[in-house]
Amino acid sequence: MTDIKKKLQDEITTLEYELHVELPKEILKARAHGDLSENAEYHAAKDRQGFVNARLGQLRKRLAEVSMIDFSKIPHDRVGLGSTVVVLDTKRDEEITYNLVTSEEADAANGKISTTSPIGRALLGKEEGDTVRVQSPGGVKELEIRKLTTIHDAGE
Repeated sequence: MTDIKKKLQDEITTLEYELHVELPKEILKARAHGDLSENAEYHAAKDRQGFVNARLGQLRKRLAEVSMIDFSKIPHDRVGLGSTVVVLDTKRDEEITYNLVTSEEADAANGKISTTSPIGRALLGKEEGDTVRVQSPGGVKELEIRKLTTIHDAGE
């Protein structure tokens, strides 16, 4: 979790610098060129300023949400945030390992799926031995939970 917080804080710091230092310089420089109505540099800097402001709002909100995660509420015996789940795709007879992470950490190619993804949502709250059905572009997947390691087990 601290990695996510650091990643969010780093992006906030970078954007705040751009918003408060770099963009004002660009806007002043563009203003010096005269007529603002047809000044592309000025309009591009103002557009970027609006984007950076909006992105900062999103990042601050997400940082607050991540900071509010109560680890004591993550189950010890069921799938939750931070769990590593080994499932058997019953139709393909193939074992797959998923790590349930936040949306910022998601990297499906490396087995890190978001708790808000279709598979992540289907697995949440389940335990070893349970079977879940997930609608995917290729049809319905049936996944049997073979092994579960929760965030609490990983910390031991």
